[in-house]
Amino acid sequence: MHSEWQPATHPPPLTPDAVHVWRIALEVSDSLLPRLRGILAEDERRRAERFYFENDRRHFVVARAAMRILLAGYLARHPEEVRFAYGNYGKPRLAEENNANDLRFNLSHSHGLALLAISRGREIGVDVERLRDMEQDGEPLAERFFSPREAAVLRSLPPQLRREAFFHCWTRKEAYIKAQGKGLSLPLDQFDVSLHPDEPAVLLATPHDPQEAQRWSLRGLSPGRGYVGALAVEGHSWWLWCGEWSMEGHGRTSLD
Repeated sequence: MHSEWQPATHPPPLTPDAVHVWRIALEVSDSLLPRLRGILAEDERRRAERFYFENDRRHFVVARAAMRILLAGYLARHPEEVRFAYGNYGKPRLAEENNANDLRFNLSHSHGLALLAISRGREIGVDVERLRDMEQDGEPLAERFFSPREAAVLRSLPPQLRREAFFHCWTRKEAYIKAQGKGLSLPLDQFDVSLHPDEPAVLLATPHDPQEAQRWSLRGLSPGRGYVGALAVEGHSWWLWCGEWSMEGHGRTSLD
């Protein structure tokens, strides 16, 4: 799994055979937050206000502002000029007038940390989750949402490996679902991914379309201590660059 995060103050060149993933710390100072909120479009500000908890509102604002800033760097535009369209299941994409370079992107955030994945001409999905205690809920959730094969593998593991394996499975499945852009119209239990902590991330089987598994690459990510991440990318023969973006001066965070 990839764990080398390079601090960067602007996006490097993105070639068609590259995938960039940015790690973004979502905790910012109170003085910075109004400036970030001002970058957002009106519909994004309305979405932020729907969150019940203030911390969730703040994290949404910071994640969306960072996404705009970074995409604007790739597009050579101002962040406020970045415009989005949405698929039938809600996956955002760049509006056509913004997207001469065929950029694709996906954002995920969990408990103060976000990952933003960006590619050119390849569908892409990313997911991040904070590791947490699943002693009571892990097996019932696996039986409900994982494929029979995945649930069986999870049950076979020693207890000390099950929590990490659960979140490897969950993030890999979510990344693939998000890359597809079809939401839960593709049920989580209808395809298989690897989940053993010592095994690489692989899309093992897609019974709904046996050829589908060959079209996608999965990659495990190590976003920081206490987190698990995964990346799904259309096609093969690509290389990964991981950058770190801090809204407070673009410096290295203390997540490692």
